[in-house]
Amino acid sequence: MNFTGNQRKMYLLALALLIVAIALACTWSLWRKPSSAPSGEVSPEPTVSRTGETDSSATPAPEADSAVSGAAATSAPAQKASTIVYYQDNDGYLVPVMCTLPMEDGIAKATLGMMVKSAENDMQAARLGLRTVLPENTTIDLDIADGRARIDLSEEVLELPDAAAEANMISAIVQTLTEFDTVDEVEFLIGGQKRETLPHGTDVSGTFARGDINLEASADAVGAEDAQGVTLYFPSEAGTVVVPVTRMVYSQPDINTAVLELAKGPSTAGSLENTLPAGCGLIDVTVEDGTARRNFAREFADIALNSDGGRMALKALVLTCTQFDGIDAVEVLVEGEPFDPGEDTLSVPTFANVADTIVYDYIQTQSAMILDE
Repeated sequence: MNFTGNQRKMYLLALALLIVAIALACTWSLWRKPSSAPSGEVSPEPTVSRTGETDSSATPAPEADSAVSGAAATSAPAQKASTIVYYQDNDGYLVPVMCTLPMEDGIAKATLGMMVKSAENDMQAARLGLRTVLPENTTIDLDIADGRARIDLSEEVLELPDAAAEANMISAIVQTLTEFDTVDEVEFLIGGQKRETLPHGTDVSGTFARGDINLEASADAVGAEDAQGVTLYFPSEAGTVVVPVTRMVYSQPDINTAVLELAKGPSTAGSLENTLPAGCGLIDVTVEDGTARRNFAREFADIALNSDGGRMALKALVLTCTQFDGIDAVEVLVEGEPFDPGEDTLSVPTFANVADTIVYDYIQTQSAMILDE
């Protein structure tokens, strides 16, 4: 075939364009093939459900499966345990607080460890307005068997400043350990040795069972053979916790006696607050179907004038009443009319003091004070 000069140029240009088009088509085909799985085949990528578990309908590669399983294990929340820690306030009253800590073997020892003075423990106690009871650097060995806890404290406990601090430490340890169902009594060793007393005369011989807490000093004036203890609850001066106090009485230590004694207020001024308003009288008490009904004089309504609306005082009243067997709820009357404080303030609390609640209430109180200024 003969071409003119212009025809030859046009032919060569068309041939070049065809070659370029074929090259582009091949390149596109090669680039697109790896990125699309053939119809009917399962993609090797694992399918993860919204709960974080691998979907069993997929067929993940082994490496991907391990990665997903590892991520799920890492994100699983650590188990927590609730435990009762005994701190002390600035006036030396022991205060039980329900705290949470990571679940571990030896939870009783871990609980006691929270009561040893240290930067971390002191910060936690300070958030609650309280203080630790064991000296700094105290080490603890604990063995529990057949209902007896045998505790060996290091010799740092011999350096406490006075007998009151020694007695508080011993009482706090006994109260804390006997919160556990496996412990009925506690035996003390100091530095691996039995001792009769601590340096300031506090008895550590024999074994200790759970006993009265925060026994009022005036109890010494009452003959032990004639008196019995009754537990009363009073709000702390700071209004952040309620404090259990043992008062010795001559009468039967029942709910009627407890409420009458509660109306008298704490025996020492300044350190604890009255649960009931000044001048408030108890008209009568009835118990029916597990509910204790307290009928107070009109002064009881003044409880709402407290800075927290009387919430802590009402909590102390409920705790004082519901400590007795068969009392599951409390109702309040004022001059025979139902008294409704609102906000579930008469509901039975989970425990006297709960750490998270104390911190939350403190933040709320401080925020309210700032907003009122």
